[in-house]
Amino acid sequence: MVFRPVPESEITRAIATSFIEMFNEFALSDVIVVGAGPAGLMASRELARRGVKVLVIEQNNYLGGGFWLGGYLMNPVTVREPAQEIFDELGVPYRKFSEGLYVAHGPHACSKLIAAACDAGVRFLNMTKLDDLIVRDGRVSGVVVNWTPVEALPRQITCVDPIALESKIVIDASGHDAVAVRRLEARGYVKTKGMGAMWVERSEDAVVEHTGFVYPGLIVAGMAVVETFGLPRMGPTFGAMLLSGKRAAEVALRELEAMEAKAVRT
Repeated sequence: MVFRPVPESEITRAIATSFIEMFNEFALSDVIVVGAGPAGLMASRELARRGVKVLVIEQNNYLGGGFWLGGYLMNPVTVREPAQEIFDELGVPYRKFSEGLYVAHGPHACSKLIAAACDAGVRFLNMTKLDDLIVRDGRVSGVVVNWTPVEALPRQITCVDPIALESKIVIDASGHDAVAVRRLEARGYVKTKGMGAMWVERSEDAVVEHTGFVYPGLIVAGMAVVETFGLPRMGPTFGAMLLSGKRAAEVALRELEAMEAKAVRT
């Protein structure tokens, strides 16, 4: 086999052109998700497969967050019933470990979820860190972002301004950092309580239950819910992350439908 000759400049042009095309299209999105862990991936996949224009920003150069590893550098991931139904939906192989507890290979589960989000039409900006939020008339209307490496540069020698990306809704699925919620907290709009001690059974139900709007235009999902509401931490199990992402998408869809109906009336 002989590869067709293609000059290096053409490869560079293909990358740059394709990126700018995507960037132009998603500078204005229906929903922007902050964080590409299991909650963010699940929320974005559920929205995109229903025709919603979704952009995910992720500060790392990879997607999946902690879903690659189950805990303590061991990569089996666990979910408690009924979250194994998400594995069925995604086509993730798993086995029943004990009554109500299921285990899968983390890289396989994570890869399936990433692929499902991509197949649904979700687009991603990797190495992109939330710098701030757009807040207009008491509502979150987008995000302000910068390249992740910029933050590592000494402040004395750099001044790289961030850029803004607009959306109708933002979902904070940034995990323990809860970066979007804490930007609002710094301005006195909301108050977070911080994470409680581990209590898996109490935490998982509470995470899904509390998933929703914390401020107009901003939904909180996954571990950001724990940090916002002071819930117990759940430890190395991922059912609530997946179901919280699904709940966040349902909440966002209802809001988008309400916004569309209001626009039609006016």
